[in-house]
Amino acid sequence: MPMIDAAVKALDALNKKDISEVKSYGRPPMKIEKVMEAVLILLGKEPTWENAKKVLSESTFLNDLKNFDRDHISDKTLKRIAIYTKNPELEPDKVAVVSLACKSLMQWIMAIENYGKVYRIVAPKQEKLDSAMKSLEEKQAALAAAKKKLEELQAVIEELYRQLNEKTDLLNELRAKEERLRKQLERAIILVESLSGERERWIETVNQLDLSFEKLPGDCLLSVAFMSYLGAFDTKYREELVLKWSLLIKDLLIPATFELKVTYFLVDAVSIREWNIQGLPADDLSTENGVIVTQGSRWPLIIDPQMQANNWIKNMEERNQLMTIDFGMMDYLRQLERALKEGLPVLLQNVGENLDQAINPILRQSFTIQSGEKLLKFNDKYISYNNLFRFYITTKISNPHYSPEISSKTTIVNFALKQDGLEAQLLGIIVRKEKPALEEQKDELVMTIARNKRTLIDLDNEILRLLNESRGSLLDDDELFSTLQKSRQTSVLVKESLSIAEVTEVEIDAARQEYKPASERASILFFVLMDMSKIDPMYVFSLAAYILLFTQSIERSPRNQLVHERIQNINEYHSYSVYRNTCRGLFERHKLLFSIHMTAKILSNAGKLLEEEYDFILKGGIVLDKQGQAPNPAPWWISEQNWDNITELDKVAGFHGIIDSFEQHYKAWNGWYATTFPEQEDLVGEWNDKLTDFQKVCVLRSLRPDRISFCLTQFIITKLGPRYVDPPVLDLKATFDESISQTPLIFVLSPGVDPAQSLISLSESVKMSQRMYSLSLGQGQAPIATKLIMDGIKDGNWVFLANCHLSLSWMPTLDKMIATMQSMKLHKKFRLWLSSSPHPDFPISILQTSIKMTTEPPRGIKSNMKRLYNNINEANMEICSEPSKYKKLLFALCFFHTVLLERKKFLELGWNVIYSFNDSDFEVSEILLLLYLNEYEDTPWGALKYLIAGVNYGGHITDDWDRRLLITYINQYFCDQALQTRKFRLSTLSNYFIPDDGDVQSYLDQIQMFPNFDKPDAFGQHSNADIASLIGETRMLFEALLSMQAQTNSTGSSENGETKVFDLAKEILINTPDEINYEQTAKIIGINRTPLEVVLLQEIERYNKLLVEMCTQLRDLRRGIQGLVVMSSDLEDIYVAVSEGRVPLQWLKAYNSLKPLAAWARDLIHRVGHFNNWAKTLRSPTLFWLAAYTFPTGFVTAVLQTSARATKTPIDELSWDFYVFVEEDTAAARIIREGGGVYIRSLFLEGAGWLRKNQCLQDPLPMELICPLPVIHFKPVENLKKRCRGVYQCPAYYYPVRSGSFVIAVDLKSGNEKADYWIKRGTALLLSLAN
Repeated sequence: MPMIDAAVKALDALNKKDISEVKSYGRPPMKIEKVMEAVLILLGKEPTWENAKKVLSESTFLNDLKNFDRDHISDKTLKRIAIYTKNPELEPDKVAVVSLACKSLMQWIMAIENYGKVYRIVAPKQEKLDSAMKSLEEKQAALAAAKKKLEELQAVIEELYRQLNEKTDLLNELRAKEERLRKQLERAIILVESLSGERERWIETVNQLDLSFEKLPGDCLLSVAFMSYLGAFDTKYREELVLKWSLLIKDLLIPATFELKVTYFLVDAVSIREWNIQGLPADDLSTENGVIVTQGSRWPLIIDPQMQANNWIKNMEERNQLMTIDFGMMDYLRQLERALKEGLPVLLQNVGENLDQAINPILRQSFTIQSGEKLLKFNDKYISYNNLFRFYITTKISNPHYSPEISSKTTIVNFALKQDGLEAQLLGIIVRKEKPALEEQKDELVMTIARNKRTLIDLDNEILRLLNESRGSLLDDDELFSTLQKSRQTSVLVKESLSIAEVTEVEIDAARQEYKPASERASILFFVLMDMSKIDPMYVFSLAAYILLFTQSIERSPRNQLVHERIQNINEYHSYSVYRNTCRGLFERHKLLFSIHMTAKILSNAGKLLEEEYDFILKGGIVLDKQGQAPNPAPWWISEQNWDNITELDKVAGFHGIIDSFEQHYKAWNGWYATTFPEQEDLVGEWNDKLTDFQKVCVLRSLRPDRISFCLTQFIITKLGPRYVDPPVLDLKATFDESISQTPLIFVLSPGVDPAQSLISLSESVKMSQRMYSLSLGQGQAPIATKLIMDGIKDGNWVFLANCHLSLSWMPTLDKMIATMQSMKLHKKFRLWLSSSPHPDFPISILQTSIKMTTEPPRGIKSNMKRLYNNINEANMEICSEPSKYKKLLFALCFFHTVLLERKKFLELGWNVIYSFNDSDFEVSEILLLLYLNEYEDTPWGALKYLIAGVNYGGHITDDWDRRLLITYINQYFCDQALQTRKFRLSTLSNYFIPDDGDVQSYLDQIQMFPNFDKPDAFGQHSNADIASLIGETRMLFEALLSMQAQTNSTGSSENGETKVFDLAKEILINTPDEINYEQTAKIIGINRTPLEVVLLQEIERYNKLLVEMCTQLRDLRRGIQGLVVMSSDLEDIYVAVSEGRVPLQWLKAYNSLKPLAAWARDLIHRVGHFNNWAKTLRSPTLFWLAAYTFPTGFVTAVLQTSARATKTPIDELSWDFYVFVEEDTAAARIIREGGGVYIRSLFLEGAGWLRKNQCLQDPLPMELICPLPVIHFKPVENLKKRCRGVYQCPAYYYPVRSGSFVIAVDLKSGNEKADYWIKRGTALLLSLAN
């Protein structure tokens, strides 16, 4: 066949043109002729050219060739053809030279020949094949017939089989149905038996669910409000708001559950119990917080000062691979990104009041959906968000202020510790220590009950799921039936277990309750410590450290078989442990305050302290309206403030009738009042037997506030014991022994003390001086400090970083390092010592982790002198060319330094400004003394005084009057008499003198003979100065206690407090004077105004502004208490101030005052009246009240201007001449003296008395702290040389706080004493008083 195909292909190559070309030859070439002959032979025609031309002319020529009958070529034809095909000249390629058409014809001829030859061989075989094929077809036909018959038979068989299967299936179906019905019957019986006990419960549950469903609107509304708004509040406010909302919902007739428990509405009890196991405190506040944290739609921002929430979250999310990060980590964003993608929980801890903007997309939860995938744009790219992601943020700041932006994006949750929650924790600790088996049993029971209840809930949920998903008969659901059977068996076991466990738990709880008094006391003491942080930012205490201290107290306290005796031992031991450990980190001035607060809280909890009495002691009496007040029976010795106290005390339960006692026995009361130690004397009449010890303190507080601290000290001794008023001295070695490598030790600095020397001494005693490295922090020191710490951790060095308050920006890094240290293995000898002045931005974490120690100079002349002489280099005494002179002046210098330090105890009578004189000042002065005595033969008094007092100590001085005092002291101690007079007195007291020459020990022996308690005379002060300083200390003590009280009272009932403030605000508002008509006054005065008229208008303007502001704020305050307006932060401050009887700071912007609120309000009426009378008459007052002016310096200048214009003298050439009247104020007002000027009334002398007859200063009478002065004539005169001898230049201050309130210096006759005498007394004029 390929040959035929080749032949046909050759023919296909021909076309009419090729055929016509061959045909066109008249006499063709030989090769063409021969080819055509061969073609004709095959076609069975005569091989002539004519025939060839005819054939070529036929239109079917090519088709004839293609369809040529090749199977029947004769042998003869093949032989004839062979002549041509074997002719070498007729090979196709050679023929192609002549004609391409003939080449194709020749190829066809040769192909036909070859086919013919082959066919000769194939033909017989083809015949056989055809015969066989025919036989096959016959056989296949027979087979098909047989198959057809078979199929017919097979169909019959299949029909029979089908019928058989149908019958068999019917049989099986009937059998299965029988089995199923049997099983269903059995299951139905079992189900009926199993669930018959549940019927009543399920019916009840369904009814409850129906009822709950009806009340869902109100319940959901209340729950949503609770979740949205209440996280930041404490229990009291939450309960108040929920109650108000519930009543509102009821009024609006919205269906809701009565007294809905939101926590159990949102979370099941089993989950809550599991949270408790994971570390969530069991009190209601913590449970509510747990619900808000886990169920809220916004991410929680948790206020967690004691790490309670932090630990709970870590335990709760531990199995979910919780990631803990903070903003200090370099890769925290990458960690967050991973958590978002993988759906891991994240705890962002220790945040401040500002959050990094980078986490805003997470807080906003601003998702986008693309192709069904939830995406979040975070860290400048879109990432896939996994719905399993959880985000928790915690801060250690106890009272943070977050911006509205942060508050709106997060749910702020107040996780502050609550007393009953802490009590439960501490009870667990003490029972675990005292009865470990009992507590283990309790823990196991709690776990078992939680596990069993969870199992019941899970089974119920599984049954409900299966019931919900079941599509057929319940009796056919094998899985459901299996679960029901399991549920029945488990339920029976669990219920039995639960009933036993719950009974056992009640028994265990009853046994544990025996130890409740100990946990209660420990809880109270911790909250006392928490209150201390309101006083100073460095007083921060860690719950973990407190629990450790409590555990140690349990272990170390005396054992006893009787439980109540054992509890008493624990309480006594732990109370003193808390006192001892806390005092180590408290400043001296706060140690008594701590004891008072501790005693008050312990007694209050025991019901032995009435809040009303304690409140009176702290606040005193507040009387706004004097009209209803009983008249003062003895105004010459009972001051206005003291009478206010007495009249208000009469209203307190237990004191009714005390006013009558004063009216009838005022002389007897005066005798008690005038005693030196009234707290040791019996009260007048029946009151001594009638009142308790604490109530007697109330009476003392009313009349003698200077003795309050002594009285309260005695009260503490009576109630708790003498140990609580005798704070232990700081033992640095013992503190070091208590510490471990991971615990930093912080020195809290106070002015004038450097702990470095004490630390160096300790390092020498424990052989660490060679491995101690110190660094004073400041700019650029952070890398060095970091290296020192890392080397110290590795090599076991001591590292002392001083003045941390100067490097606050590095403190977060240090905080991170200390946090890391807690989980590291450190060299056991390594210690990190820090020192810092108190600062609110110092990291709380460091304070909580560390041991705190306060450093203060010793109190008293004796202690300070001993300390200085212990540090003096004895070699200097021998080096000096004039050792005798050096020793005397060195002793005088020590006394000078000590007096400067100790004088601050007299408060305003001591220094106008408190200065931080320190040991460096003394050391430099000592060097200067040695240097100048060696340099000069004659003592260079001028140079020594200037360098020591003017430059060295004077460098601290910022107040000119303080500088005058400093110069007075140096002049007294550094003078020729100090060298020439044996035993030269350093004060009016005989104890203090410069001893004879000797060695350092002889001077120490002399100092040892100094009194333990310094009399005011040692400083040149009057004995009254002690009383004034004690009253000042008492005032500060009460202010500090009040600041803590405000916090602690928040747990009590607020109704009485709000009512009291509401009424006080109303009373102040009613008594507040009307504004002075400024426009009318200005119009009457006209354009041409005198300087005094300008002052009048300025004062009217200032007072009007104050009055408007007061009235507006008082109205808003009353409306705020009623809930009609939002209580802004300003209104909150005013509320607290009014509640405490203080003047709100907003009102003190007009003028400074120390008066309590009642006295201030009455004083304001008089002030406004002073200017109102002037404005109405436009006649200057005869007697000017200088204190009434908010800017008295402006008034004084205006008087000078008036005089300058009248006399036509330049104002800078004028000065003052002062004349103090002998006459009473009313008489002085009628006397007209020459020279113009003004008469000033109502000035008060502090630190001296006034001898009216001689018109000069004198010593005050005992208890005479303030002496009113007669009217003074302020007369402007031309500058003349002033008479200095016998005159004391007395500074006048606007109010008792002298710093920054100087008005004018008034020349007063100094009487029998020199001016220096009054300078050391701190004698000054006051325009207004503190009460």
